Amino acid sequence: METLHQIFTVQNIVIYIIIINVIGFLAMFIDKQKAKKGAWRIPEKTLVTIALLGGSIGGMLGMYIFRHKTHKSRFSIGFPIILVVQIVLIFYCITKYDII
Repeated sequence: METLHQIFTVQNIVIYIIIINVIGFLAMFIDKQKAKKGAWRIPEKTLVTIALLGGSIGGMLGMYIFRHKTHKSRFSIGFPIILVVQIVLIFYCITKYDII
């Protein structure tokens, strides 16, 4: 259990969240650029998976900044729901496991 406390430090969690959100943001940018060119696209399943892994903020920012997938309910409703669930889980873990 001590090893988990060494791995799951607040600093490591923050670094992970920043990285996964940058990935989510860049994925939306790349997919938008590919859509403009009619080229190969990033599968929607991949974009949703990135959000589920913690990149929902980056995905939402990319979605609205690049005006990409804003009319698809899977994204315009799904990403905010994923974010709310993630926030609830974070607060639950903080209170239950005394992380901070």
